[in-house]
Amino acid sequence: MSVGGTARYRTATHIPPLVVRAVVLANELGFEYSCIPEHGRLLRVLAGGRAGGHIGETGTGCGVGLAWLVSGADASTTFVSVEHDPNLAERASALFAEHPNVTVVCGDWSEVLAHAPFDLLVLDGGGAGKQDDAIDPAVALVPGGMLVIDDFTPAVEWPPQFEGAPDAARLHWFEHPVVAAAEIRTTPTSATIVASRRR
Repeated sequence: MSVGGTARYRTATHIPPLVVRAVVLANELGFEYSCIPEHGRLLRVLAGGRAGGHIGETGTGCGVGLAWLVSGADASTTFVSVEHDPNLAERASALFAEHPNVTVVCGDWSEVLAHAPFDLLVLDGGGAGKQDDAIDPAVALVPGGMLVIDDFTPAVEWPPQFEGAPDAARLHWFEHPVVAAAEIRTTPTSATIVASRRR
């Protein structure tokens, strides 16, 4: 999720109908932290490559990122998204009521692991791979499964820096023995890490 992410949809074009509904909900609830459209488009593409797979997400919010994922996949793909705020979880669950392959769980981010392993896992709320409690990809992913973590600023040097020191969160994934990771720039000022579990 991104600070001010919901506002980015005011001028965005070519937004899938389900995403539009999620953005309307976010605006109705005053929820500002939706994923930006550019990251959403990346999620849609990645989900489209996992037809029939099992996709997880932490930090449902109002369901904007989840809506991008669902919009990219077919009905044979299953989704589990975890949201700690009971009101947001309830409203997001209602948003996806017509999608029986989508489950929204109210709980701590770590509850997503009860539904692992995943073909694709988007870490967007708590345990976002930027803290000491970073998720274990050997547990969370099937071999070849992918992990997605957004809200990085683009790296312009090596080692990558954050607030004047080596960026431990980014280096954690770049140097992780279980995954191969790459950074994808989604806008001139934002980047996403995509990591694939080695087979």
